Amino acid sequence: MLAVPAFRNRRYLALALPALVCLLGLVCLAADAPEDWPSFRAHPINNGVSYSEISATPRLLWTYETGSSVESTAAIAGDNAFIGTKTNALLDLRLTDGKLKWKYMAGASITAAPCYCDGRVFFGDEDGVFYALNASNGHRLWSFKTGDKIISSATPAPPGILFGSYDNYLYKLDMATGRQIWAFKSEAQVHCSPCVVAGRAIVAGCDGYVRMIDLETGRERASAELGSNFGASPAYADGCVFVGSMDGRYASVRVSDGAVMWRSAARKNGGATYGSPAVYGDAVVFPSRNKTVFRLDRATGRTVWTYDVGSEVDSSPAMASYMVFFGSDGGKIIGLDLSTGKRVWQFDTGATITGSPAIGYQRLVIGTTDGAIYCFG
Repeated sequence: MLAVPAFRNRRYLALALPALVCLLGLVCLAADAPEDWPSFRAHPINNGVSYSEISATPRLLWTYETGSSVESTAAIAGDNAFIGTKTNALLDLRLTDGKLKWKYMAGASITAAPCYCDGRVFFGDEDGVFYALNASNGHRLWSFKTGDKIISSATPAPPGILFGSYDNYLYKLDMATGRQIWAFKSEAQVHCSPCVVAGRAIVAGCDGYVRMIDLETGRERASAELGSNFGASPAYADGCVFVGSMDGRYASVRVSDGAVMWRSAARKNGGATYGSPAVYGDAVVFPSRNKTVFRLDRATGRTVWTYDVGSEVDSSPAMASYMVFFGSDGGKIIGLDLSTGKRVWQFDTGATITGSPAIGYQRLVIGTTDGAIYCFG
């Protein structure tokens, strides 16, 4: 697997990203838009890493008041920030100044992050309907009804789009038509956003399994039973996915055969994890409801540093410019130095943050439960 390019080395990025696109076979990772953050964890491998530089101490550029709780994570594509609200609206905000471009009203609340790919925006709502919109004007192209709510954020696997539902299925639909290509049934709800790599879709489910599903056939190729329920999405690096559970256990699982490479457990207050990890180099950074964010060594699972947040963290961390950014239930957006875990920057919103940062074009976008969407840069 090709290593993630160094954050600040643009020349290396220009050379490495096209090779990464070719290796993954994912046309949505367009080499001419390396600074996009087009889906929940930025890339189909769910690593939560931005190719965009950002200031270690970003300043507030604009806010947008939605009048509704925002628990969705933004998707950034060019000068667009797409984000959902709990009053059923999918918004397209201009990244440069926060002005509303268009609004689409779904049938129910939107918690899942939207996914941008090839001129379309894909997302699901809590009535279990999955939508494809024209990204330029918000017009609906098609919709698909599942049997229960959709919290899972979509992941592109062209020509298909993948997402999970609380009806226990992982779906693959045709991007252009919404036709079902296959549906894999697990033993419980599929809450996470699928990780896509090496011809497989990987999910960590509420049934306690990490499953590797063949992208072409929808059949299970390998699995690992970890005895924990998972809400967070798996993140991939160097042949393994990294997962955190609702009972504070963490693991590295090999994609090829489901072998567990290491296990770790939170030593403080249970450590339930609902936010997804970010992975860069030898660092895996997890958020936790035990009021910490911590870095583990990717190869061994050893704790490198722990940062005491002071409140629970459901926000999935995002990495850029050797920084780790996340929101907290205490209403703070925090930036840590990746190497040391020391706090470099903080902004107090005054409202709970359960959504996650999206970073693109030297800007960070995040929403809060009091209805504000913030952009920093």
